[in-house]
Amino acid sequence: VQLQASGGGLVQAGGSLRLSCAISGLTFSGYSYVMGWFRQAPGKEREFVAAIKWSGGSRTYADAVKGRFTISGDKAKNTVYLQMNSLKVEDTAAYYCAAGRGLITSTLGNPNNYDNWGQGTLVTVSS
Repeated sequence: VQLQASGGGLVQAGGSLRLSCAISGLTFSGYSYVMGWFRQAPGKEREFVAAIKWSGGSRTYADAVKGRFTISGDKAKNTVYLQMNSLKVEDTAAYYCAAGRGLITSTLGNPNNYDNWGQGTLVTVSS
Protein backbone atom coordinates (compact mmCIF):
# COMPACT_ATOMS: atom_id res chain seq x y z
CA VAL A 1 0.00 0.00 0.00
CA GLN A 2 1.35 3.36 -0.98
CA LEU A 3 -0.04 6.84 -0.48
CA GLN A 4 1.87 9.57 -2.28
CA ALA A 5 1.02 13.12 -1.23
CA SER A 6 2.00 16.13 -3.31
CA GLY A 7 1.08 19.72 -4.02
CA GLY A 8 2.47 21.53 -1.02
CA GLY A 9 4.40 24.74 -1.29
CA LEU A 10 4.74 28.34 -0.21
CA VAL A 11 1.73 30.59 -0.58
CA GLN A 12 0.68 33.96 0.76
CA ALA A 13 -2.17 34.28 3.21
CA GLY A 14 -5.46 34.34 1.35
CA GLY A 15 -4.12 32.15 -1.42
CA SER A 16 -4.99 28.63 -2.48
CA LEU A 17 -3.31 25.27 -2.92
CA ARG A 18 -4.54 21.85 -3.98
CA LEU A 19 -3.00 18.79 -2.43
CA SER A 20 -3.18 15.39 -4.09
CA CYS A 21 -2.79 11.92 -2.67
CA ALA A 22 -2.22 9.12 -5.15
CA ILE A 23 -3.36 5.75 -3.82
CA SER A 24 -1.96 2.41 -4.88
CA GLY A 25 -2.15 -1.10 -3.54
CA LEU A 26 -5.52 -0.72 -1.82
CA THR A 27 -8.37 -3.04 -2.67
CA PHE A 28 -11.40 -0.82 -2.33
CA SER A 29 -13.91 -3.41 -3.45
CA GLY A 30 -15.79 -4.91 -0.52
CA TYR A 31 -14.31 -2.54 2.05
CA SER A 32 -15.61 0.76 3.36
CA TYR A 33 -12.47 2.83 3.15
CA VAL A 34 -12.10 6.35 4.44
CA MET A 35 -9.45 8.68 3.09
CA GLY A 36 -8.34 11.42 5.41
CA TRP A 37 -6.08 14.43 5.54
CA PHE A 38 -4.22 15.35 8.70
CA ARG A 39 -1.66 18.02 9.42
CA GLN A 40 1.12 18.53 11.87
CA ALA A 41 2.79 21.83 12.68
CA PRO A 42 6.21 21.95 14.35
CA GLY A 43 5.92 21.19 18.03
CA LYS A 44 2.26 20.24 17.78
CA GLU A 45 0.33 17.00 17.60
CA ARG A 46 -1.06 15.66 14.37
CA GLU A 47 -4.57 16.98 13.87
CA PHE A 48 -7.50 16.00 11.72
CA VAL A 49 -8.33 18.17 8.72
CA ALA A 50 -10.88 16.34 6.57
CA ALA A 51 -12.08 12.90 5.53
CA ILE A 52 -14.15 11.35 2.79
CA LYS A 53 -15.84 7.98 2.72
CA TRP A 54 -14.64 6.43 -0.48
CA SER A 55 -17.80 4.51 -1.33
CA GLY A 56 -20.53 6.93 -0.33
CA GLY A 57 -18.64 10.20 -0.67
CA SER A 58 -19.74 11.75 2.61
CA ARG A 59 -17.29 14.32 3.93
CA THR A 60 -16.26 15.51 7.37
CA TYR A 61 -14.21 18.58 8.21
CA ALA A 62 -12.45 20.00 11.21
CA ASP A 63 -14.06 23.21 12.42
CA ALA A 64 -10.85 25.13 11.68
CA VAL A 65 -11.12 24.47 7.94
CA LYS A 66 -14.87 24.34 7.31
CA GLY A 67 -15.88 26.62 4.48
CA ARG A 68 -12.29 26.97 3.27
CA PHE A 69 -11.11 23.44 2.47
CA THR A 70 -12.78 20.83 0.28
CA ILE A 71 -11.90 17.14 0.17
CA SER A 72 -12.77 15.14 -2.91
CA GLY A 73 -11.93 11.84 -4.53
CA ASP A 74 -11.46 10.64 -8.09
CA LYS A 75 -12.13 6.91 -8.19
CA ALA A 76 -10.92 6.57 -11.77
CA LYS A 77 -7.54 8.00 -10.81
CA ASN A 78 -7.45 6.54 -7.28
CA THR A 79 -6.59 9.98 -6.01
CA VAL A 80 -7.93 12.09 -3.19
CA TYR A 81 -7.60 15.87 -3.20
CA LEU A 82 -7.66 18.65 -0.67
CA GLN A 83 -8.52 22.03 -2.13
CA MET A 84 -7.41 24.71 0.30
CA ASN A 85 -8.70 28.26 -0.15
CA SER A 86 -8.37 31.40 1.93
CA LEU A 87 -5.26 30.00 3.53
CA LYS A 88 -4.12 31.41 6.85
CA VAL A 89 -0.72 31.51 8.47
CA GLU A 90 -1.98 29.02 11.03
CA ASP A 91 -2.58 26.48 8.25
CA THR A 92 1.18 26.09 7.94
CA ALA A 93 2.02 22.43 8.55
CA ALA A 94 3.05 19.17 6.99
CA TYR A 95 -0.05 17.60 5.49
CA TYR A 96 -0.52 13.85 5.44
CA CYS A 97 -3.04 11.66 3.69
CA ALA A 98 -4.19 8.48 5.33
CA ALA A 99 -6.44 5.50 4.67
CA GLY A 100 -8.63 3.76 7.19
CA ARG A 101 -11.08 0.91 6.91
CA GLY A 102 -14.54 0.67 8.36
CA LEU A 103 -14.42 3.94 10.27
CA ILE A 104 -17.55 5.59 11.55
CA THR A 105 -18.00 9.33 11.71
CA SER A 106 -17.15 9.62 15.39
CA THR A 107 -13.77 7.96 14.85
CA LEU A 108 -12.62 9.87 11.77
CA GLY A 109 -10.64 12.44 13.70
CA ASN A 110 -8.34 10.03 15.53
CA PRO A 111 -5.14 9.37 13.57
CA ASN A 112 -4.66 6.07 15.42
CA ASN A 113 -7.66 4.67 13.52
CA TYR A 114 -5.94 4.96 10.15
CA ASP A 115 -3.87 2.08 8.85
CA ASN A 116 -1.87 3.59 6.02
CA TRP A 117 -0.09 6.93 5.72
CA GLY A 118 1.59 8.97 3.04
CA GLN A 119 4.88 10.75 3.53
CA GLY A 120 3.53 14.26 3.97
CA THR A 121 3.75 17.43 1.94
CA LEU A 122 4.73 20.77 3.46
CA VAL A 123 2.42 23.78 3.23
CA THR A 124 3.81 27.13 4.28
CA VAL A 125 1.54 30.16 4.41
CA SER A 126 3.26 33.52 4.71
CA SER A 127 1.72 36.73 6.03
